[in-house]
Amino acid sequence: MFSFIIAIAALLLGYLLYGRFVERVFCPDPSRQTPAVSKADGVDYVPMPAWKVYMIQFLNIAGTGPIFGAIMGAKFGPASYLWIVFGCIFAGAVHDYFTGMLSMRNGGAGLPELVKRYLGKGTSVVMLVFSMVLLMLVGTVFVYSPALILGDLAPISSTARTSIMIWVGIVFAYYIIATLLPIDKIIGRFYPLFAFALLFMAAALCVCLFVKWPAIPEVWGGLGNMGEASGLLKGQPLFPCLFITIACGAISGFHATQSPLMARCLTNEKMGRPIFYGAMITEGIVALVWAAVSSYFFYAGGATEVGSNLSAAAPAVVTRVSRSWLGVFGGILAILGVVAAPITSGDTAFRSARLIVADFLKLPQKKQVNRLIIALPLFAVAALLLWYNIADENGFNTIWRYFGWANQTLACFALWTATAWLTKNRPGAYYLVTMLPAAFMTAVCISYICVDKIGFHMPAAWIPYIALSVFAISVCLYYLLSRKLRKVE
Repeated sequence: MFSFIIAIAALLLGYLLYGRFVERVFCPDPSRQTPAVSKADGVDYVPMPAWKVYMIQFLNIAGTGPIFGAIMGAKFGPASYLWIVFGCIFAGAVHDYFTGMLSMRNGGAGLPELVKRYLGKGTSVVMLVFSMVLLMLVGTVFVYSPALILGDLAPISSTARTSIMIWVGIVFAYYIIATLLPIDKIIGRFYPLFAFALLFMAAALCVCLFVKWPAIPEVWGGLGNMGEASGLLKGQPLFPCLFITIACGAISGFHATQSPLMARCLTNEKMGRPIFYGAMITEGIVALVWAAVSSYFFYAGGATEVGSNLSAAAPAVVTRVSRSWLGVFGGILAILGVVAAPITSGDTAFRSARLIVADFLKLPQKKQVNRLIIALPLFAVAALLLWYNIADENGFNTIWRYFGWANQTLACFALWTATAWLTKNRPGAYYLVTMLPAAFMTAVCISYICVDKIGFHMPAAWIPYIALSVFAISVCLYYLLSRKLRKVE
């Protein structure tokens, strides 16, 4: 428990100290007119109060990542705490802040447009395709995962599979409606309430942890792969698998598609740190809570206490723990918070996809018919992915693994884009703020696709050589290109 407490304190200090430093590096200008004002259209560019934008941003980026990812990541042991803390402060929050602020500085541009401007047209085409693939995967994953919990919490049919499929249809129908409506009609009105439910869940579980004070593994007890030693994990080396498994709680490329949504609703650049950097720190705290709860579940007898077993999947861990620890009302509210997170992230994923395609086609989105032209093909693709996901018993696991890798790879593109901007616009070595995490995540993603079953399945013994080589090559290449970048106006 002491490791958990220190980790929470470290995240808060990270926001106060490093977050302020990152803000000074960017130099926000409160007098600059934001796209929420200059391009207001009543659909996607809608000025909203800062507190509401923060709650929506937090809920949009949360999804199932800081919950399910932390549950699966806790199997690796207390090393998960370190990745959440250092990843969140020095990579994830920096990533979210720069993508949000650069979007505001460029008229609310999405990530592909930012990549085009700072890394070139060729890279932006790759980025466009990559973004769309990721957003479709996110939409699919975030339809099915809440349906699993709702099927258990509120079964509609006598058979579990039928209940899940009905809930899939309901959630999918909601996505279609929410994606087409103006952002302030559903998202602006109700998502702050869902964010409160998610925060309540994290706070309530945190209180339970302090009351129970379980003997969970501590960081100083060893940072080895506890899951491999205990049999919970097989064939998953700590590096790079931990850094892919825990994504949204540490760094997530999906956030780079969400921050521009809220950049189109902010009326003051000075609110960037509490909203973009701060929402990521909040998500890191949620991830830490679930990592500690899951550490208790897997390594301190928690599974037996809540009437489950060590082989339970992440959704089962959520429902069992919430009901056992928080009672009926608290459990339902907590579970709804967990359900709301992926649902809200799923519909904003489709909204982001619509806007990215609209920007590429130069098709204004104020008219409903223009939104339909883009949205209907997107939902058709998502429906096909859902069909595969439901028809194949291993479909969800396969899609999740591809999602995790694509998610972190997208984060690499976003960090390299921010690095190019810093190189052009800030003198000195400030570009290291984003370049070092960019090089590290590039090494993680390439190592993962080399050794994992969804990639080339190389021997795990090659991982250190692959990772160090990619990191060194990335740093050297960028150093050589930095002079050229500084000359580009």
